[in-house]
Amino acid sequence: QLQFVESGGGLVQPGGSLRLSCAASGFTLDYYVVGWFRQAPGKEREGVSCISSSGGSTIWLDSVKGRFTMSRDNAKNTVYLQMSSLKPEDTAIYYCAADLGERPCEAADFTSWGLGTQVTVSS
Repeated sequence: QLQFVESGGGLVQPGGSLRLSCAASGFTLDYYVVGWFRQAPGKEREGVSCISSSGGSTIWLDSVKGRFTMSRDNAKNTVYLQMSSLKPEDTAIYYCAADLGERPCEAADFTSWGLGTQVTVSS
């Protein structure tokens, strides 16, 4: 079973920045499509951004375009989500997930998940 450790979440003021990390263990992340997803209380889990095995990333969620960027460092077996200009509505648990083969950046299409990291944007 694929294992991930997400980190980098926390409490940040509106307008601030955070960088989330998703470190894979026990397998090589290079070959996988990896996604960042988020789930706010009472809401469904939604795709934020996904990155292909070749490194091309797609910001899936319109509300974060221009503010979030996703990258991967295969040497560190880690993917990142750089978040800037954070807004209270970005508050959620952020998860990374991975699977083999290209697929839409939708939660239902991914089978291996991390435990998530909490991001809270509040003054």
